[in-house]
Amino acid sequence: MQHLTLFTLALTLIATICLAKSPYQSVLQHSRIRGRQHGPNVCAMQKIQGTDKKYFTNCKQWYHRKICGKPTVISYECCPGYEKLPGDKGCPAALPLVNIYNTLGVVGAATTKMYSERAQLREEIEGPGSFTFFAPSNQAWAALPTEILDALVSNVNIELLNALHYHMVNRRLTSEDLKHGSAFPSMYQDFNVHIHHYPNGIVTVNCARLVKTDQHATNGIVHIVDRVITAITNNVHTFIDTDDDLETLRTAVAAAGLTQMLESDGHYTVFAPTNEAFEKIPPEMLNRILGDPVALRDLLNYHILKNMQCAESITSGTPLETLQGTVLEVGCDGTDMTLNGKAIVQKKDQLGTNGVIHYINELLIPDSAKTLLELAQGSAVTTATKLFVDAGLGSHLSGSEALTLLTPQNEAFKEGVAMTGELKKLLKNHILKEKLSSRLLYHRQELETLGGIKLRVLVYRNSLCIENSCIAAHDKTGRFGSMFTVDKVLTPPMGTIMDVLKADDRFSLLVGAIQTAGMTELMNQAGPHTVFALTNDAFSALPKADLNKLMGNPQELASVLKYHMAKEILVSGGVGSHTRLKPLQGDQLELNMRNQTVYINKVPVVEADLMATNGVVHAVGAIIKPLPPKVDREQADAPIRTASSMRTDSRIGVKNDDLFQKVRKSISSRMMARVQ
Repeated sequence: MQHLTLFTLALTLIATICLAKSPYQSVLQHSRIRGRQHGPNVCAMQKIQGTDKKYFTNCKQWYHRKICGKPTVISYECCPGYEKLPGDKGCPAALPLVNIYNTLGVVGAATTKMYSERAQLREEIEGPGSFTFFAPSNQAWAALPTEILDALVSNVNIELLNALHYHMVNRRLTSEDLKHGSAFPSMYQDFNVHIHHYPNGIVTVNCARLVKTDQHATNGIVHIVDRVITAITNNVHTFIDTDDDLETLRTAVAAAGLTQMLESDGHYTVFAPTNEAFEKIPPEMLNRILGDPVALRDLLNYHILKNMQCAESITSGTPLETLQGTVLEVGCDGTDMTLNGKAIVQKKDQLGTNGVIHYINELLIPDSAKTLLELAQGSAVTTATKLFVDAGLGSHLSGSEALTLLTPQNEAFKEGVAMTGELKKLLKNHILKEKLSSRLLYHRQELETLGGIKLRVLVYRNSLCIENSCIAAHDKTGRFGSMFTVDKVLTPPMGTIMDVLKADDRFSLLVGAIQTAGMTELMNQAGPHTVFALTNDAFSALPKADLNKLMGNPQELASVLKYHMAKEILVSGGVGSHTRLKPLQGDQLELNMRNQTVYINKVPVVEADLMATNGVVHAVGAIIKPLPPKVDREQADAPIRTASSMRTDSRIGVKNDDLFQKVRKSISSRMMARVQ
């Protein structure tokens, strides 16, 4: 019964929200559903603790009990347009329908009502007409800077009256009429008020949030807003052009050729770095970007969103696309607006006719404006970055060459690694001679390094590797080059498989066995091959008589060795939880990875990824034997079964057999009917 009730509630919630006509109405309906247990026309509200800010609730906020990362308190209030009656549950009565002036007094806008009378606006909003009044709440007037309020009330017949008229539109506009990006001429010299209706249900007018909507009156409608709004006359570029705090930005905008765009019609959001923000950047880096039109344009476009985002529209972290093509994480932390998780917004909601500006005290530098060295320095690959510089490769990484850098993660290096000639040579082979995207790499592709060798691309179901190093993070694409973060230090191929085995004393017995079995040529062929190479310890573990017998029978020895060899290349990074490999002779090998160790038929690899020009070698310390058939393994692993359970299985088997016979007869009779 309880499940049915929950199911019914879910269906009601979905149906009600789907019937809502706008994001705001969806949120309002959700608040109604959450509040209906307290009576008719009750809405659940979420108030951020320590503030006066209240919101109608949506699903995400309701369950997280947080807005802008801060805990909220649930309260239950009358939904817009309703009021309580003494002795009745909920809010059963509609508010009395009176004129706008009197409506202001009962919807939390008594201060606006008072100033309307002082500005001699009362007669107009009591009389005939059809107006929309975006009325500042009592708290909005209290938050207005003293000097601005004094200037308004000192000249009530002009300044205050004009300010109030700017909050009015000479037509009735419900919340349904307040479409995203719309503008309506106000009753102050027809200057537009700008509406934005966001997907999360937030509605703003000139970036002031509507906190109570659709308060109907006989001569119009009242919407309560959380701040006093002012007329907008300048575009976004004019703000930048006239503010001394944005002098460096102004110069950069002109150099990048973005002036005309910022003067044109649109709905832009500009995160404007102040002079202080530019001064925090190392001079060498800043001068390089300012002198490079492509990098500069990318830098500035990374600060501009394609859509207008008022600060009040943000209630949680939201990825928003920039003109540069990547995204910024725009969020909030209490009253602070954040970018990529950092509270760097100094001044919010400087509204222009074609967008909004938020001042920031830190420059946002996209990857596309950085050199390879700057990309590496800004990532969690500090050990590799230092080693590249110590190896004398900094000029390649900070220049304009088209390169791709393979950067191992910090944990790929041993502690206290020292620079040597061999390491310098190895690091040079971590730099590829072209700018690449991992999305365009393909299996067995060859890539040339600055060191002059060729590296192979290996594509597996869940990994993409270059030799033994597999890509561990998304590409970073810089101004001239790309960076791939890889999980291991690269091991370039050094000779054939036979060369690798001969160069390692651990495989001296295996080398002799290969020669005895007549497989030397196979180990030198083009391949590719994967060899699970038996160490001397693996041979020594055999009884001496068995070892002598094996070594004395070249044909049997070849069979054993071929079971340790496959005609494809599989590095450790390509091994998943259930990987199968067909050996040159015998049944499939089963591989898996446990605790960073590769196992083949339950035999652990003692060292993986010894790369050769014709394949890869993995050292194993024991001879790999075929696994028993799967049925035998399941029976061996199964618990002991009781006689009663066996009888139960027998009865089930009989029932299933009877069912099978019935189905078979039914199908046969249908087939016969069709033939006849």
